[in-house]
Amino acid sequence: MAMTDGVQLLIGTRKGAWIYRGDTARANWTVEGPIYLGEIINHLVLDPRDGRTMLMAAKTGHLGPTIFRSVDGGANWKEAVRPPAFPKSDDPATARAVEHSFWLEPGHPSEPDVWWAGTSPPGLFVSRDGGVTWDSVAGFNDHPMYPQWVPPDSGTPDGPLLNQIAIDPRDAAHMYLATSTGGVFESRDRGGSWAPLNKNVEANFGPDLYPEFGQDAHSIAIAPTNPDRIWQQNHCGIYRLDRPSDVWERIGKAMPEEIGDVGFSVVPHPRCADTAWVFPMDGTTVWPRTSPGGRPAVYRTRDAGESWERQDRGFPGEQAWFTVKRQAFCADGQNPLGLYLGTTGGELWMSDDEGETWREIASHLPEIYSVVATPL
Repeated sequence: MAMTDGVQLLIGTRKGAWIYRGDTARANWTVEGPIYLGEIINHLVLDPRDGRTMLMAAKTGHLGPTIFRSVDGGANWKEAVRPPAFPKSDDPATARAVEHSFWLEPGHPSEPDVWWAGTSPPGLFVSRDGGVTWDSVAGFNDHPMYPQWVPPDSGTPDGPLLNQIAIDPRDAAHMYLATSTGGVFESRDRGGSWAPLNKNVEANFGPDLYPEFGQDAHSIAIAPTNPDRIWQQNHCGIYRLDRPSDVWERIGKAMPEEIGDVGFSVVPHPRCADTAWVFPMDGTTVWPRTSPGGRPAVYRTRDAGESWERQDRGFPGEQAWFTVKRQAFCADGQNPLGLYLGTTGGELWMSDDEGETWREIASHLPEIYSVVATPL
């Protein structure tokens, strides 16, 4: 994205969706919304392949969990004809119902009508018609190991999640999943089969400290300039994986001890494979899920996790107890890079200088669940 492009921010919240549009300097913002006021919007995503189709993962009071679709940049919306749903089962032991869709992922550029969705309880779904109809992906949802990967008593305060889908930009068949119950999984046959990818990732809440699966992968991100590098923010630390290795390295140990390396999101730099950002939260024994000490800050590495630097200029210096959820931290691709994060307190913050300084561009929104930056 060139510096002359404007930016739009697609915001999903606990009580509806909003779209913020910034000018070419990213100095002035207009707002559209609320859209579906009162409904839970977990993810709102623009299709980068056509620049106008948007999908919205919603949980509504009257329609239940569903997907809304716009083909005119958000001006008009229609519900999916067949939203994500598990196949019906008469066996109570295997019967599942989608509680909500959590993550939406546009398909590979070579597959212009394909979308993927992750749900709670953890399920993988695919649409081959631009989001109008959705099918269960049996390779994951009906895998013989599914009951072990997704035990019924596992999950987060918002339920167990298949919370991320990432596709290798070089190969549409090569995919990764992040889950809150089993950790990271990999497929090399377009979702037909899956295997855990969790070596050396800690799970300090279970009897086995380093199990084959059972980790809580909060988020993963493929480095845009080096798809063999994957970043992970986990319940138990920050990790990096450099393929073809299948062993993760815990790079969060280099974070300041008083801050720790627990958080929900990780954002890679679109032009530098060694640079990424995280937003730490308090992961002490009571797990308050707030900024450590009430002093929020972003941390940046520019050497692949060997060291981290604190970036807090503009944030409150004290008594700011928000955090940032899995989908609520992103970058815009401009030069210099713009960073955006939405908080559990309903504030929208931005940096137009790669995290050096921050300013608040919106407040008093409902709890923010997701922020996605796209070009205008």
